[in-house]
Amino acid sequence: MDRMIQQAIVQVMSPICEPHFSDTSYGFRPNRSCEKAIMKLLEYLNDGYEWIVDIDLEKFFDTVPQDRLMSLVHNIIEDGDTESLIRKYLHSGVIINGQRYKTLVGTPQGGNLSPLLSNIMLNELDKELEKRGLRFVRYADDCVITVVSEAAAKRMMYSVSRFIEKRLGLKVNMTKTKITRPRELKYLGFGFWKSSDGWKSRPHQDSVRRFKLKLKKLTQRKWSIDLTRRIEQLNLSIRGWINYFSLGNMKV
Repeated sequence: MDRMIQQAIVQVMSPICEPHFSDTSYGFRPNRSCEKAIMKLLEYLNDGYEWIVDIDLEKFFDTVPQDRLMSLVHNIIEDGDTESLIRKYLHSGVIINGQRYKTLVGTPQGGNLSPLLSNIMLNELDKELEKRGLRFVRYADDCVITVVSEAAAKRMMYSVSRFIEKRLGLKVNMTKTKITRPRELKYLGFGFWKSSDGWKSRPHQDSVRRFKLKLKKLTQRKWSIDLTRRIEQLNLSIRGWINYFSLGNMKV
């Protein structure tokens, strides 16, 4: 489907969908960001919710049940023409060895429409967690739940994983889904540490390592671009890094 058509659908659907979405869903929404997701998570940690269930959805975009997704879309917009366009988008399939194959699961990645559809699908998870009175943060398919004890974390990991698989038809990667503590958590590129006045965020060591490797690549002499272009790329990368990790009270 043409990207202009996708964007037109998003512009029509977003204002309709927004009132249905959770306040703790931060991915690909107006006036939401990774920064706000991290700030909310820090709020939970500083309220004493220091046991974390880190949910990993296995190949989320490749495994979304299309019929279930379309049912959720219909419940929100109730517009046959728009639903027909979305269904065509979902059925556009994948290309393998030059041939296109239709699929009944998954959403095409990289399109303007996919982030909105993922939020519609995972809004069912948000509503379930809210119904249980849980404190959680979700950015796209990255979801963490915070509780006050290891026992509660174990219960939540089992019951929430079961809900995701049985009710949503998605797959939880149980080898990566885990119970962890703030100091061991990596979320949206951030790590966490505790000072005398509470929990803070900083770039995770993996994020720092990748950034250093990127800078090393950009400064290699064998890189075949002129100096002016190289400086532009360096400045762009450094500004992007600073802007992304510019939370207050951040220790690097």
